[in-house]
Amino acid sequence: MMGVCLGLFVLAWGVVRFFSVGAAIGMCVVAMLIPPLAAVFANRRDPEDDWWEDPRWDDPEWDKPGHDRDRPDREPPRAPDRGDRRQ
Repeated sequence: MMGVCLGLFVLAWGVVRFFSVGAAIGMCVVAMLIPPLAAVFANRRDPEDDWWEDPRWDDPEWDKPGHDRDRPDREPPRAPDRGDRRQ
Protein backbone atom coordinates (compact mmCIF):
# COMPACT_ATOMS: atom_id res chain seq x y z
CA MET A 1 0.00 0.00 0.00
CA MET A 2 2.80 2.40 0.84
CA GLY A 3 4.46 1.66 -2.49
CA VAL A 4 1.24 2.56 -4.29
CA CYS A 5 1.08 5.86 -2.39
CA LEU A 6 4.68 6.74 -3.20
CA GLY A 7 4.16 5.71 -6.81
CA LEU A 8 1.12 7.95 -7.10
CA PHE A 9 2.99 10.94 -5.66
CA VAL A 10 6.04 10.45 -7.86
CA LEU A 11 3.97 9.81 -10.98
CA ALA A 12 1.69 12.77 -10.25
CA TRP A 13 4.42 15.37 -9.86
CA GLY A 14 7.02 13.77 -12.12
CA VAL A 15 4.88 13.05 -15.19
CA VAL A 16 1.17 13.81 -14.95
CA ARG A 17 1.53 17.47 -13.92
CA PHE A 18 2.91 18.29 -17.36
CA PHE A 19 -0.35 17.14 -18.93
CA SER A 20 -2.92 18.02 -16.25
CA VAL A 21 -2.33 19.71 -12.91
CA GLY A 22 -5.85 18.81 -11.79
CA ALA A 23 -5.21 15.11 -12.41
CA ALA A 24 -1.92 15.34 -10.50
CA ILE A 25 -3.68 16.93 -7.54
CA GLY A 26 -6.38 14.24 -7.70
CA MET A 27 -3.72 11.52 -7.66
CA CYS A 28 -2.12 13.12 -4.61
CA VAL A 29 -5.47 13.28 -2.82
CA VAL A 30 -6.04 9.58 -3.51
CA ALA A 31 -2.50 8.81 -2.31
CA MET A 32 -3.15 10.88 0.81
CA LEU A 33 -6.32 8.95 1.67
CA ILE A 34 -4.89 5.43 1.27
CA PRO A 35 -2.82 5.19 4.54
CA PRO A 36 -5.58 6.25 6.99
CA LEU A 37 -8.16 4.06 5.27
CA ALA A 38 -5.74 1.12 5.28
CA ALA A 39 -5.16 1.62 9.03
CA VAL A 40 -8.89 1.74 9.75
CA PHE A 41 -9.60 -1.43 7.80
CA ALA A 42 -6.56 -3.28 9.18
CA ASN A 43 -7.53 -2.52 12.80
CA ARG A 44 -11.14 -3.58 12.38
CA ARG A 45 -12.32 -6.18 14.90
CA ASP A 46 -13.32 -9.65 13.85
CA PRO A 47 -17.03 -10.52 14.17
CA GLU A 48 -16.23 -13.30 16.66
CA ASP A 49 -14.02 -11.04 18.81
CA ASP A 50 -16.08 -10.42 21.94
CA TRP A 51 -13.60 -8.32 23.91
CA TRP A 52 -16.43 -6.28 25.44
CA GLU A 53 -17.89 -9.41 27.09
CA ASP A 54 -14.62 -10.55 28.66
CA PRO A 55 -15.42 -11.72 32.20
CA ARG A 56 -12.07 -10.46 33.45
CA TRP A 57 -13.36 -6.88 33.35
CA ASP A 58 -16.03 -7.71 35.94
CA ASP A 59 -13.75 -9.69 38.26
CA PRO A 60 -11.68 -7.47 40.60
CA GLU A 61 -9.26 -10.36 41.23
CA TRP A 62 -8.60 -11.26 37.59
CA ASP A 63 -4.87 -10.68 37.94
CA LYS A 64 -4.53 -13.24 40.71
CA PRO A 65 -3.49 -16.81 39.80
CA GLY A 66 -6.35 -18.80 38.37
CA HIS A 67 -8.21 -15.79 36.99
CA ASP A 68 -6.17 -14.70 33.98
CA ARG A 69 -6.42 -17.04 31.01
CA ASP A 70 -3.51 -15.34 29.26
CA ARG A 71 -0.94 -16.28 31.89
CA PRO A 72 -0.07 -19.63 33.45
CA ASP A 73 -1.72 -20.54 36.71
CA ARG A 74 1.40 -20.55 38.86
CA GLU A 75 2.31 -18.63 41.97
CA PRO A 76 5.75 -16.99 42.13
CA PRO A 77 8.30 -19.00 44.14
CA ARG A 78 8.49 -18.08 47.80
CA ALA A 79 11.47 -17.93 50.08
CA PRO A 80 11.54 -20.75 52.62
CA ASP A 81 9.71 -19.86 55.81
CA ARG A 82 12.28 -19.58 58.60
CA GLY A 83 9.63 -18.57 61.09
CA ASP A 84 10.27 -17.35 64.58
CA ARG A 85 11.35 -20.62 66.15
CA ARG A 86 13.14 -19.83 69.36
CA GLN A 87 14.24 -22.64 71.60
